[in-house]
Amino acid sequence: MTCHACGTTLSPGVRYCHKCGAAVNRSSGGWRAGLPWGITGAAVGAVITILVMRATGGVAAAAPPPPGPALTAPAGAPPDISRMSPQERAQRLFDRVVELAQRGVQDSVQFFMPMALGAYAQLPSLDLDAHYDLGVLHLAGNDPNAALAEGDTILASVPTHLYGLMLRAQGLTEKGDAAGARKEYQAFLANEQAERARQRPEYAEHGAAIDAFHTEATNATATPAATPRSRPAR
Repeated sequence: MTCHACGTTLSPGVRYCHKCGAAVNRSSGGWRAGLPWGITGAAVGAVITILVMRATGGVAAAAPPPPGPALTAPAGAPPDISRMSPQERAQRLFDRVVELAQRGVQDSVQFFMPMALGAYAQLPSLDLDAHYDLGVLHLAGNDPNAALAEGDTILASVPTHLYGLMLRAQGLTEKGDAAGARKEYQAFLANEQAERARQRPEYAEHGAAIDAFHTEATNATATPAATPRSRPAR
């Protein structure tokens, strides 16, 4: 007898075709019951054929996909501050905090503040310019008492130093001491010309900050009620 599905010669008494799996009994569904086995057998046979042809060179193996583009840092990515000198690291973090404070992003200021203060703590020594930077950082972080301490440190070294007077005026303004801040603004204006004539290196480096503070001090002393709250710009 032969299989009614594929025509293969069958042995007497078999119930299923040994080639396609079709049921020999034609009743209750017939050959469709063996169809899945036939499909599976055909698929396995096709895989074996392909493997044999590859082994004998009949079919070329698929070429590997070309490598993707090399991953590079995106343009404008922040620099690796761990590779900077202590001075460069402190300056970079100072600029970042001041920029964020000027934009009013206070949560980011608080995030970067410990790193900035830590960078200054790692400096071999602190000159008057570094003390001024620390004072500005404390003002940005809403810590006027720490800013006043940095101003006092500067004035203890140079009693008429403009940076010390600037930090004290700003710190007292933040604390709401308008009368005390007014005295510091007046002291700044009284000593500005003589101090600038000394041509201290930090004055030349941050002349723009002094110019901005000069305008602030002039406005603050014009009327007793004036209480400016802008912070010194670097």
